Amino acid sequence: MKIPSLIGHRGVARYAPENTIESIQAAADMGIKWVELDVKLTRDGVPILFHDDTLDRTTNGGGPVATRSFADLQDLEAGSWFSHGFSGIKIPSLEEAVDVLLERRLGVNFEIKPCPGREVETAQAMMDLLSRIWDDRETILISSFSCVSLDVVCDMTPDFPRGMLLDTFWPENWAALADHLTPETINVDAGAITREQVEALIEYGKPILAYTVNEPDQARRLRGWGIDGFFSDAPDLLVDALRSVLH
Repeated sequence: MKIPSLIGHRGVARYAPENTIESIQAAADMGIKWVELDVKLTRDGVPILFHDDTLDRTTNGGGPVATRSFADLQDLEAGSWFSHGFSGIKIPSLEEAVDVLLERRLGVNFEIKPCPGREVETAQAMMDLLSRIWDDRETILISSFSCVSLDVVCDMTPDFPRGMLLDTFWPENWAALADHLTPETINVDAGAITREQVEALIEYGKPILAYTVNEPDQARRLRGWGIDGFFSDAPDLLVDALRSVLH
């Protein structure tokens, strides 16, 4: 795979409401080649773009996402929390997002972000849809903090490249998990990663992507350590600082 060194985080979350069609379009208009987007499941089994387990932060609704149908969610708006200029926009379905990604010729890292207890069904619904409509395996990466969800991806669609997400505190058996999940990339927390951990990942031999990097100085430092790419809310701020090493 040729994953670019800069990936827009949740679209481009500094410039448009995260995980929305508008954020995807903003990334494409900016010239960003790949975006990262989060996928959850509604009560009635529709995969949607959404990050949190609850609706409160990014919509005018409240309560758990998992208790609401897709039709319920379409009655909400998901933009005015960000700015009045985005008032009235909706939570998109995964299928709606894929249509735009394909139209704008964007690569994508879909992160499976299951509500608690829905690790299997979220991955199943997502991969059932993607396996039918996303043909180019060079322009897609499926990641998750949930090994259960990634196991589903391995079983259902082994030809889809995977990214293993490591949080602030790594499991002692991270290398064994990677051996099992056979990820294309290992994605790490830029604010918590140490140089020693980066060196261990380099020795393991997989490309390393770091989330979420918005400051040029941090990007330069991590690039110097050997990090291959960055998820950023504002990838345009990193381009000049890293022009000599980005591709």
